[in-house]
Amino acid sequence: MYKFGSITSHLSLRDKMFALDLYVVFGVFILGIISCFAMYSTDAGTFSYHTKSHIVRFFVFFTLFFFISFTRISFWYNSTTIIYILFFLLLVLVKYFGLTSSGSKRWLGLYFLNLQPSELMKIGLILFLAKYYHKISPGDVNRIKYLIQPIIALLIPVILVITQPDLGTAFLIAAGGVTVVWLAGVKMKFFAYLSVLFLSITPIAISFLKPYQKSRILTFLDPSRDPLGAGYQITQSKIAIGSGGLFGKGFLNGSQSYLDYLPEKHTDFIFTLFSEEFGFFGSILILSIYILITWRAIKIGNMTRSSFGKLYCYSFATAFFIYVAVNMGMVLGLIPIVGAPLPIMSYGGSSMMAIMLGLGILMSCKIHKDEQLG
Repeated sequence: MYKFGSITSHLSLRDKMFALDLYVVFGVFILGIISCFAMYSTDAGTFSYHTKSHIVRFFVFFTLFFFISFTRISFWYNSTTIIYILFFLLLVLVKYFGLTSSGSKRWLGLYFLNLQPSELMKIGLILFLAKYYHKISPGDVNRIKYLIQPIIALLIPVILVITQPDLGTAFLIAAGGVTVVWLAGVKMKFFAYLSVLFLSITPIAISFLKPYQKSRILTFLDPSRDPLGAGYQITQSKIAIGSGGLFGKGFLNGSQSYLDYLPEKHTDFIFTLFSEEFGFFGSILILSIYILITWRAIKIGNMTRSSFGKLYCYSFATAFFIYVAVNMGMVLGLIPIVGAPLPIMSYGGSSMMAIMLGLGILMSCKIHKDEQLG
C-alpha cells in the first residue's frame, strides 16, 4: 500500500517564498521571457500560433513550477512508483493510440495539448531510481540482485521510446537513469561491461535503424554529401550561427531564419535563430543561465539532508545539462541531429511541462531540505 502523506508542510507560505532559490527562479523566468521573444521572431514578428501558444504554456507551467515547489518532498518520495507506472502506461498508450507525425508515433492527443509521455519519463525515471537507491544500504548497491530492478526500470521505457521511433529522447531518458545509478555508487566495472555489450550489439542495432536515421549519421560524418537533402538543415544552421558574428544581426533581422531557410527553427533549432540575431555574446548569455541553473541544482543537492533528495538533485542537474549540451551540440554540427529540444526555450508543451516538473521537485528539495524520509 502506498503512503502519499500530506502535500503541505508546517512551513507558512511566507517561509516557503523566502526559501526559494532565487537564482533558479530568475534564471528560469529570464529564459522563458527570452524564449517568448525568440518565438515571436520565428513567427516573422507577428503574434501567430506558435508565439501565443508558447507564451500561454510558459506562464501556465511557470505557475505549476511554484505549486510543485511548495509541495512537501515526502509527497514526491511516496509517489515515485505511481508516477513511474503512470508515465509507463502513457508510453504504452502511445504505441496503440498515439498520433503519427513525420513517421513517428510519439504523442497522445489531448484537448489542450498533444502530450509526449517520453518527455515526462525523463523525470519519472530519475525519481524512481532516486527512491530505489535511497531505500537500499550503500553496501548492497553493487550486489547483482540489486542491479536487476534498476536495469529493468531503465530498459523498458527506453525500448518503448526507441520503437516510436525516437532515438534522441531514448538516449536522454537513458542518460538520466544511468546518471542516478552512477551517482548511487555502482562500480565502474559494471558500466564497462555494459559498454562492451553496447559496442558488440551496435552493428545489429544499426541494421534496424530507419533510412532517415542512417542518413542523419552519414550526414553528421559528412554534411557535404547531400547539402540540399539530409545535410540541408545542419548546413543552414551552421551558416545562421556563423553569420551572427559577435553581436548578431539584431532582433527580427536574421536572414537565414527569418526568410525560412532554416526548418524547425521554433523547436529544436531555436538556439540557431537566437544565435543569428544576438551573436556570440547572446549565445554565451543563454549558456551562462543554463550553467547557473545546473550549478544551483548541485548546491541544492548539497543542502538537502535525505539521500533521495541528494540523488535527485545531482541527477537532475546532470541530466538537465546533458539536454542542453545535446541540443547545442546538434545545432552546431558536433553530434548527429537527434530531435532534442532546448529546455524552456524550444516550442513544445510536453518538454516545457517535464522541465518545470523537474525544476519544481528540485525546488521542493530546497524548501523542505530538512525533511526526513523513510
